[in-house]
Amino acid sequence: MTKPNEFMRQATGTETDPPTDIPTDRPTPARAYGLYLGSKDNYEVDRQIVTGAVEAYPECVDIARQNRLFLYRAVRYLARDEGLDQFLDLGSGLPTENNVHEVAQRFRPDARVVYVDNDPIVRVHGCALLANDASTAFVQADITDPEAVLNAPRTRELLDLSRPVGVLMFSIPHCIPDDTAARRAVRGCLDHTPSGSFLALSHVTTDDPAVAAEGNAMARELGVPWKTRTPAEIDPWLRDLNPVDPGLGDINGWRPDPDQPALAEPHPLVAPYVGASRERQRIYEYGGVLRKP
Repeated sequence: MTKPNEFMRQATGTETDPPTDIPTDRPTPARAYGLYLGSKDNYEVDRQIVTGAVEAYPECVDIARQNRLFLYRAVRYLARDEGLDQFLDLGSGLPTENNVHEVAQRFRPDARVVYVDNDPIVRVHGCALLANDASTAFVQADITDPEAVLNAPRTRELLDLSRPVGVLMFSIPHCIPDDTAARRAVRGCLDHTPSGSFLALSHVTTDDPAVAAEGNAMARELGVPWKTRTPAEIDPWLRDLNPVDPGLGDINGWRPDPDQPALAEPHPLVAPYVGASRERQRIYEYGGVLRKP
C-alpha cells in the first residue's frame, strides 16, 4: 500500500506536505460529481449540495452515470473508428474506472491524453495516477482560458495541434453559468485544432425553460456555479460542426452498447436514487460527437 506521504510525493513531485489550496468550505463540481460514480474523495459541503440536488432532481444520479458510460463510447469511437491518437479532456474531474487514457489506449496504444481541471484535489489524484505514464499528463488550468490550456508546457509537449485532436467536455459546460465563458470553454481549444478534429460534448439540459429557470434559481440560492440550458441555447455553439450519427440528443441514446464495461457502485448517499429517471426525468445530458470540417 502507498503511504500518504509517498502518495503526495508521486502527485506533486516534491517531498512537501499535501497541497493546502484544496477548498473544503465550498463544493467543487469534480468532488460532487464523483459521488455519483462512487468516489470517496469528498467533504461534508459536497455531500450537502448533492443531497439537495438529488432531492430536487432524483434523476441526476442516473444521468451522471449515463454520462460516464457515454464517455467510454465516445472515446472508443474516436480512437477505434476514427483513429485519433491525441485527446484533450477539459474539466476532467476525479479519476475513476475507464478513464479517457485507459479507454483510448485500449484501442490506440500510442494515444496521448492531456487532462485539464482547475480543482487542486483533481491535480493530486491525477498526477499520482499518471506518475509513470509518459503519454498522459495533467494540467491545472481554467478551461475558460484556452490560451492557458494550450500553452501549458505539458500540453505543448504531448499534443501536436497541427494534427486532429479529440477535444472532450463531458458534463462540464453547465458548471459555467456565464454564456460567453461557457462558449469560450467549449470552442476555445477546438478552434485552435485543424480540420478532422472532433468535439465530444455533454451538457445537463431540459426541454422546458421553466425547469431550467427553477434549477438555476436553486443553484444561485445554494451558491453553486451552474446553468441548465435548453438545447436551443447550446446548438448555436456547435452550428459549424458536423454531428456524428445519430446526432445530438440525449447521450443515453448515442450508440448504446449493453456490453460495455459496467460502472462502479455509486456512493451510498446517492445509491437509493439509482433508477429514479424511469419514474420521472425533467433533465438529461444533451450532446454527442461532432467533427470539425
